[in-house]
Amino acid sequence: MSTAPSVPNQGREEAFDVVVVGAGFAGLYMLYRLRGLGFSAHVYEQGAGVGGTWYWNRYPGARCDVESMQYSYSFSEELQQEWNWSERYASQPEILEYANHVADRFNLRADISFNTRVERAEFNEVSGTWSLTVSNHRPVRARFVVLATGCLSNARIPDIKGLSEFTGKVYHTGQWPHESIDFAGQRVGVVGTGSSAIQSVPLISQQASHLFVFQRTPNFSIPARNVPLTEQARDAFRENYPEIRRFAREETRNGIYTELPDRGAFDDGENARRARYEDRWARGGLPFLVAYNNLVIDKAANDTAAEFVRGKIAETVRDRETAKLLQPENYPFGSKRLCVDTDYYATFNRPNVTLVDISAGGIEEILPGAVRAGGRDYEVDALVLATGFDAMTGSVAKIDIRGRGGMTLNRKWAEGPKTYLGLMSGGFPNLFIITGPGSPSVLSNMIVSIEQHVDWIADCLASMRERGHAIIEAAAEAEDKWVAHVNEVAQMTLYPQANSWYMGANIPGKPRIFMPYIGGVGAYRRICDEVAAKGYRGFAMTSAETAGIAAV
Repeated sequence: MSTAPSVPNQGREEAFDVVVVGAGFAGLYMLYRLRGLGFSAHVYEQGAGVGGTWYWNRYPGARCDVESMQYSYSFSEELQQEWNWSERYASQPEILEYANHVADRFNLRADISFNTRVERAEFNEVSGTWSLTVSNHRPVRARFVVLATGCLSNARIPDIKGLSEFTGKVYHTGQWPHESIDFAGQRVGVVGTGSSAIQSVPLISQQASHLFVFQRTPNFSIPARNVPLTEQARDAFRENYPEIRRFAREETRNGIYTELPDRGAFDDGENARRARYEDRWARGGLPFLVAYNNLVIDKAANDTAAEFVRGKIAETVRDRETAKLLQPENYPFGSKRLCVDTDYYATFNRPNVTLVDISAGGIEEILPGAVRAGGRDYEVDALVLATGFDAMTGSVAKIDIRGRGGMTLNRKWAEGPKTYLGLMSGGFPNLFIITGPGSPSVLSNMIVSIEQHVDWIADCLASMRERGHAIIEAAAEAEDKWVAHVNEVAQMTLYPQANSWYMGANIPGKPRIFMPYIGGVGAYRRICDEVAAKGYRGFAMTSAETAGIAAV
């Protein structure tokens, strides 16, 4: 399998109906749909292979927190039936293998340029097209641009004094080397306790002579209860896929097929409530968050779940002081990304693991061979930065995108991202975003949200072609109303009470605004379908004749 970039000869510009930025799960499916509709399309991918998030995140223990039988494409019945997931929660290598299988099975690589970055995109109001500057490539022109850049693909390198002076190896979980890393005999410092740390710490601790985990804010985590998948378990899913997919898309808030609650936390007595939590804890995984239907909207109800999980941490971690540090107290349960782990809390019972509390003053300085925190130096041979991503907007912000009147998208979004339905931003015609801010995206099973957005965009382009429309743009009034609605719905929940990356709180200077749409994937899908059914209400459409340009 070749991952060499297809680099056309320098010279005259290349033209496509649609340019797609990114060859992760969104970009691959977008290309598949565009081809099926007869549009000329090309994908530019900065990595050397497909997979997006799963191409870059190769840290020890990297694993999906949505069950593998659900974290998969549904657009091809043959694909659903032929691919054999090996575990309940697929590991990064297996998910990447799946992405490569999809790319090969549908011959998608022929229209993908790897090792190629879109650096600039500028809308030409006269021609109604986008001009793109692409690395190692001649100029590119496209009628439409689709940003499939991903929500968690722009790694955040922390600004810590002395980091550049560290003499040992420094790794970021989101930019992990493609070769195996052996920490045997090394003293390792892990900075951060989010999802990537919670997955990697147990495995790194098994190699390192000593592991220091530097924690600013503890996280809630639920055991994964990962197991190998039997053929019977796979067949049960496959036989019921039509209903499973329908239910996940239409009936759920997060796009995950699971038993939905019919009651609130206080509709059960204390004993029954504890039994319900024990049952969900034993099953494991993200469905714990929907043990009751009011955990994300009622603080008192939320406290019952939070206290239960804190109790489980106390039961697991033998050292009382360490257990206390690992118990989140200052934000509601689930309002930060709920993590899923294998033996994370138990790892702190190992004699070679030390939890370092940096909540008061952070890391003061990185020395050539140590981390200074709380006035003490912790000698380390290697650093692992599990410091997350500039989520939702970071990958888009890296591209110099210029719309009408030369307005840059970064300038428009300086006080927080503004979109209509998370699909388009006013002033940037014919520019679509897959799982952008203002859509369920990171609060959902990403594959469910990706497929819904790709299908909506593909159907929109087909409709425009049929009706002779050349330009589509989010109307300012519709965008303002949608942004207000996204924030209104968020404020009805407990999510904004946490300083999370959902709010941009992990990036210094980033506006504090709740970015995803929390109304749920089912409700959101119905809104999008209604918008399309009513002639793409809220979008301004211009015919080719009116615009004085060629039709799509």
